[in-house]
Order: sequence, then structure tokens, then C-alpha cells
Amino acid sequence: MKAIEIISIPVTDQQAAKAFYLKLGFEIMVEANFEKQTWIQMAFPGSPVSITLVNWFPEMPAGSVRGLVIKTDELDKEIEELKTKGLEVGDAEKTPWGRFAAIKDPDGNALSLHGK
Repeated sequence: MKAIEIISIPVTDQQAAKAFYLKLGFEIMVEANFEKQTWIQMAFPGSPVSITLVNWFPEMPAGSVRGLVIKTDELDKEIEELKTKGLEVGDAEKTPWGRFAAIKDPDGNALSLHGK
């Protein structure tokens, strides 16, 4: 084993989810049709880990992701920039293990921004 390569994010509307993740700073790696489905794979620039927006796993209902943490160097700056893009981001909260801000995608998948 070497590393996590792809994390599947269950969504209902792939295009709406794609627009959200583009606003977060992800870039499209692959968008291709296969077997009546669309594979949308995205990543942060230069990141070896990517996500794919899936809607074909019945055991993964849209909005069920919890605990996906996105690292940022300047949390307060990121929060303000995302709010100017029209995204709802929670206030930064200090915990013993760092500062975090909550954000949800259009389906309610819960993400955390983590930074200084």
C-alpha cells in the first residue's frame, strides 16, 4: 500500500456538485461518459489525491460523507473567499487539534476546512 488515490463523494446532481467543488478550488481531471454514467474526477492542483462524484452506488446515499478534511494555509482568508463565491461556510472554530470551519456541498456532504 502506498497512498489514498481517489475518494468517492456520493451526489445526486453531478453538475451541481462539480460547480461547488470548482468553487472550492478543485480542477477537473477527467469528465467522461461510461455505461450510461459520467465519471467526474477532480483534484486540487498538484494533489496526488482526487475525488470522484458518484451517483451509482445505492449503498452510498448522496450526502452521507462526513469527516473529509481539506487543509488550507490561511483558514480565515479561505472562508472569506469562499463566502464571496456564494458558498456557506461556518465560522472558524478552535479545537485542541487545530482550527476548523464546516462547509457542506449541495447534497449535504460535510467537509471541514483545516488551517491556521
